Amino acid sequence: MKGTYSEFRSYDRSVRLLMVNQFTINLGFYMLMPYLATHLAGPLGLAGWLVGLILGVRNFSQQGMFLVGGTLADRLGYKPLIIAGLVLRTVGFATLGLVDSVPALIAASAATGLAGALFNPATRAYLATDAGERRVEAFALFNVFYQAGILLGPLVGMVLTGVDFRVTCLVAAGTFAVLSAVQIHALPPRRAEETKGRDGRSVLAEWRGILANRPFLLFSVAMIGSYVMSFQVYLALPLEVRRLGGEDASGTAGVAVLFAVSGLSTILFQTRVTAWCKARMEPGRALTWGLLTMGTAFVPLLLAAAVPVPDEGIGLWLRACAPPALSALLLAIGTMIAYPFEMDTIVRLSGDRLVATHYGLYNTVCGVGITLGNLLTGAALDAARRAGLSALPWLALTALGLVCTAALYGLHRTGRLAAPHTGARPKPVTV
Repeated sequence: MKGTYSEFRSYDRSVRLLMVNQFTINLGFYMLMPYLATHLAGPLGLAGWLVGLILGVRNFSQQGMFLVGGTLADRLGYKPLIIAGLVLRTVGFATLGLVDSVPALIAASAATGLAGALFNPATRAYLATDAGERRVEAFALFNVFYQAGILLGPLVGMVLTGVDFRVTCLVAAGTFAVLSAVQIHALPPRRAEETKGRDGRSVLAEWRGILANRPFLLFSVAMIGSYVMSFQVYLALPLEVRRLGGEDASGTAGVAVLFAVSGLSTILFQTRVTAWCKARMEPGRALTWGLLTMGTAFVPLLLAAAVPVPDEGIGLWLRACAPPALSALLLAIGTMIAYPFEMDTIVRLSGDRLVATHYGLYNTVCGVGITLGNLLTGAALDAARRAGLSALPWLALTALGLVCTAALYGLHRTGRLAAPHTGARPKPVTV
């Protein structure tokens, strides 16, 4: 950890602030969101379809507006969009804790989603701009802060929700309010050179130009599988633990182990993994190995499906928890390998132009893919239960990993992941 801190201190203040910014964003988000459905269905007594609608509105407003958020960031600068997103999430989280009418809850949920669409592309474009030639290393360290927020947020939320869910909402809102104030005073305004004097192109013309960037679109589609696979830490793996370990304290402990393995391994090893990979591999090769590792993450569950399940005792708990935990570890390793090079590749394929817009479209493509992938994963889990074929979901996810690995390998071998020749790189501008 000392080495991680030294590396953190080596970056400019703006880069350090963006990393702390992302940790705090995830801390505030994950202290609230895991407990929102229980609050809506329990104390507020909403029907299941209404709970699903409210949660779905948040996801739809975020995924659907990423492209708009990225475009606005490229046109107006990164700082205004970061602050606007933080302020909007402050209002949304406070509203979730203070209202009980369905229209107000839907509006608040939409606001929290739109907030993410505003600050996410802007934050990543800003980080890519100010990190310069150390982009890969900066995104590796960024992922450490990202995962630390995910790991700590639910623990804080569990304590606060034990008092009252409204307290959780207000504390989360207060966290975003403080973060907004810090960004206003401490984050330097920043935008790429191209946004200083635009060439008169309309937004639609810019979008058409990005959609004509075939290597970028192929890369975006190929990477969908990585997000579907990594999301199984929150979907298929916990369901598998609870299927075998039960819904009692032992099952809950097993799910906690999954999250601890995933988060702690990233916090402890991300920067070392990235340094090792960068010293030995081209970006395309690192991406290929990352996706291959994620694809093989479900092999332990495939093998475990052939092992008889003990009736009770420590053997049952180990059978329920050990294979999913090993899968979670392999998914984390695969993500550690791929993520920094993935973020860097988006910048390279953009030709260092309209970087936030490219991030926005990329997030939208992957977000739609996650939704469809999770629907298919859920269908596979249901089919496996009905047919008594517990290996079916893991076989499907392994196949997905291999297909995406082959796609990335093909893009790398044909040179489609190389930066286009667009002239000199734009310099960052302080405004």
